Amino acid sequence: MALCWCSTMTMMSGAYKQPQKGKGMGVGMGMGKGKGKGKGKAQTKQRQSRGSDGIGFGGKRNDPTWQCIQGCGACCKLDKGPSFATPEEIFDDPSDVKLYRSMVGPDGWCIHYEKSTRTCSIYSDRPYFCRVEPNVFQTLYGIGKKRFNKEACSFCEDTIKAIYGSHSQELDNFVHAVRSTDSS
Repeated sequence: MALCWCSTMTMMSGAYKQPQKGKGMGVGMGMGKGKGKGKGKAQTKQRQSRGSDGIGFGGKRNDPTWQCIQGCGACCKLDKGPSFATPEEIFDDPSDVKLYRSMVGPDGWCIHYEKSTRTCSIYSDRPYFCRVEPNVFQTLYGIGKKRFNKEACSFCEDTIKAIYGSHSQELDNFVHAVRSTDSS
């Protein structure tokens, strides 16, 4: 069965922002190795109660885990309008631009998107740029595997909002699915 997919064309939604160099979230904030008094058994017990992930407060990090949601297809709306990036702004290879443009139907939706079933008719053979995979994000956007889930979820949320609206069932389904997936 072909599922709808949230392609990397989501990146063209204009929602993607290059990360600023030197800025980011610190890992293990406040969890560095201390060299002072009072860092004995109590701190060891405290770390053990937090688990091996070092997150703190006894909980697991609740980062979203990206997944495609059946019945969405927001990323299949390829021509999103003038406020979104063009294929020429994304691709270096002119053949990718040509292929992408050939997939845009008269209504702006991908010609391979089956609106009645909200599925992709070429899902297993779709172009690389239609795949939400860490290696594609690295190649096209410079986003590494470590940030893949968070960025992919953010891009999909923004695209779903742009296509279906901020209060849509598609957005509710996506947010619920990516937040409830076990990220361990």
